[in-house]
Amino acid sequence: MKKGGILHPELSKVIASLGHKDMVVICDAGFPVPREAKRIDLILTKNIPRFLDTLKLILEELEVESVIIAKEMREVSPETYEKTKELLKNIPIKEVSHERFKEISKQAKAIIKTGEFTPYANIILICGVVF
Repeated sequence: MKKGGILHPELSKVIASLGHKDMVVICDAGFPVPREAKRIDLILTKNIPRFLDTLKLILEELEVESVIIAKEMREVSPETYEKTKELLKNIPIKEVSHERFKEISKQAKAIIKTGEFTPYANIILICGVVF
């Protein structure tokens, strides 16, 4: 049995399989996941698990070179936006419209759906390399 880190078998497998420039989405409960996307549904109930908790844990295991968020997050959910920036530290952030975000997300290797009920609590992580 794995002792720590991400214990969810499917999520752990996806993270281990990602390579440079691959994209993975972490999204809120309302995000429209395309039918053809690899969906990892973590929702237990309203706000469990939270977007920020999920992001924090994934950032501990995944090398991320940049991220994409919807500019609506900053406008509609400023507290989530600020806390997201804190977690990202110096990782570059690109802001796009929510419509563009949804289009880009179709290229993701996986979409991780949280129980988050905060609007626009969505992020695309673009993988980096550790060397």
